[in-house]
Amino acid sequence: MSANNETQSSSLNSLKWIITIALLVVAIGGNHYYTEEVSVLYRAIAVVVLVALAGFFASTTTKGRTFLSFAKESRTEVRKVVWPSRQEATQTTLIVVVATVVVALILWGLDGILVRVVGFLTGLEI
Repeated sequence: MSANNETQSSSLNSLKWIITIALLVVAIGGNHYYTEEVSVLYRAIAVVVLVALAGFFASTTTKGRTFLSFAKESRTEVRKVVWPSRQEATQTTLIVVVATVVVALILWGLDGILVRVVGFLTGLEI
């Protein structure tokens, strides 16, 4: 009984995905086909409605429900994040900029020294 139920659910999910893809193809194709005959406003409304229908069909599948629950959990986690204040963000940015400049100067100096050493050893002056 359970195997039969899973087969029905799987085939129903496949049908829903086919409908979802068909709706999206119709939205894209219709928007392209009716470029000159139909107003942009009506085409935009049609595309929004078809994409909303495709989203509805996709959300009723197993993977769609999984995605929706993941999105809800993600939103809950984002609300728990403690964001830095403007002052903290500015100070951290300045620290990163200063550290980058210091490392760049060190690497520039090492590069200059290595160029002179290699030039001295090979006899090639730059």
